[in-house]
Amino acid sequence: MFTYSAQDLEAAIIFEDSRFIFINKPTGLAVHGVIQQECAPDSLGVIELLRLSRPDVPYLELAHRLDRPTSGVLVVAKRKSALRAFQKQQENRGVDKHYVALVKGVWQGGHKKVDTPLLKVKHQDGSWSVHVDKAKGKRAVSYFAPVESHEDTSLLRIKIITGRTHQIRVHASSIGFPIAGDNQYGDKAFNQSEAYKRLMLHAESIKFSLPDIAEYDIQASIPF
Repeated sequence: MFTYSAQDLEAAIIFEDSRFIFINKPTGLAVHGVIQQECAPDSLGVIELLRLSRPDVPYLELAHRLDRPTSGVLVVAKRKSALRAFQKQQENRGVDKHYVALVKGVWQGGHKKVDTPLLKVKHQDGSWSVHVDKAKGKRAVSYFAPVESHEDTSLLRIKIITGRTHQIRVHASSIGFPIAGDNQYGDKAFNQSEAYKRLMLHAESIKFSLPDIAEYDIQASIPF
C-alpha cells in the first residue's frame, strides 16, 4: 500500500513554468482520488494533493492521465489556454511519449510494431479489463524497442501512437512479454518475486511544443 502527502508530490516536481507543472508521478498514486465523505490520505490523487499544497493557485487541471501503478512524467496545466493547447497537440499527435518497461522473457530481434485493436470490457462486479479484440476493438499502436536483456527479463523502450486504456500492458502481454509486476495482465507466478512489488512500467519522457510559445522536452529517470 502506498500513501503520499502533498509534500511528497511537491518534491516530485521535475519542472514548472507559468503554463505547466511536470511531475514524476510515483507508483501507486492515482491521478484522481476516490470520492469519499472523509478524505483519508490514501484517497487523494495527484490533482487533489496539488490543490491542497497550492490553495492560492486558481487553476490546476490534469492535461493527461497515467494509470495508478505507472510512474513517470505527468503534466498538469496551470492555465485553461495551456490545457487546450496541449490537448490540441495530442489530437494532432504532436505529443511524443516514451515509456520504459521491464518485461518477462529475453527479447529477440530489434524494433517491433504492435498494431492490435483493444476492447475495454466492464464486468458484473463493476471492475473492468482490456483485451485484444480484432472485431470490436479500437485501433491501438505501440512500438517496442530493446534496451538490454538479462537472464529472464528485458528492458524495453515503448512509444505509443494511440492512447488506449492499459495499451502498453495488454500489447506487451499479447506478444508474450508481460510486464513484470503486472497483477492484471502479467504472469502471476513470475510476479511472486520480491523484486516485482510494483508495476515495472514508467513514463520516461514527454515532448511537445506550443507553436510560437515554447517547446518542452521533459524526462524522468528510470526508478528500476
